[in-house]
Amino acid sequence: MSLSTHRLRLEILLVLTLTFGMSGVRSLLRLVDSLTRGPLNSQTTTLYQPSAASAWLDASLQLCSALVLVAWGCLGVFLLAGDRIFLARYRWRDWLPGAGLAALIGLPGLALYVGAVAFGFSKEVVPSALEGWWAPLVLLVWAFANAFGEEFIVVGWLQTRLEALGLSPWAVLACSAVLRGSYHLYQGISAGFGNIIMGLLFGFYFQRTRRVWPLVLAHFLIDAVAFVGYQAIGGLEIPRLR
Repeated sequence: MSLSTHRLRLEILLVLTLTFGMSGVRSLLRLVDSLTRGPLNSQTTTLYQPSAASAWLDASLQLCSALVLVAWGCLGVFLLAGDRIFLARYRWRDWLPGAGLAALIGLPGLALYVGAVAFGFSKEVVPSALEGWWAPLVLLVWAFANAFGEEFIVVGWLQTRLEALGLSPWAVLACSAVLRGSYHLYQGISAGFGNIIMGLLFGFYFQRTRRVWPLVLAHFLIDAVAFVGYQAIGGLEIPRLR
């Protein structure tokens, strides 16, 4: 069953409003607010902060929030399955391209972040302020939730729907990449551009292979190293050049 153009556009509008589209709008507004407060590299943003004084309540609330992202990814899979479009299932050999993509993005991404903070184009990003023995486990759940939700919505679902609307491959890539960049703008200008580059690479990989799981695994590895690694080494000191 193929959807009409009107229904495709309506589905895209509704899903993006409920998920990463609205996140992008909020992120842009937060960036504007941050720019009015002074140099970005004099500011700090913490990705995951405690939500309750009690350890078990905090862990429970963190897991509930992460589950929402997983549900977003499942929504994308469900909508495509309803139209008899099936995204390829997970397989163990997806870890190999996933690890390759993680290295390709993660190492240059770290260099970009360090340079951006030094020159004032990014805030200092603190991955987590969570405490307790359970914090690394919750951060790994967050890493998977981010990866699953983003890749199945922003790449798998959105690119498939934009292709159905008749957009050219490059237009599809651009839309997906700009969306990815938009909801990272709260971290700083460089985060937006860096994630656009990541979006172009991930989107191109999907266009060539039609596989999402290597992207999920690559994203998971990048976030897992950033989240857990940051806590393990106790932070990263970056000199400011402006």
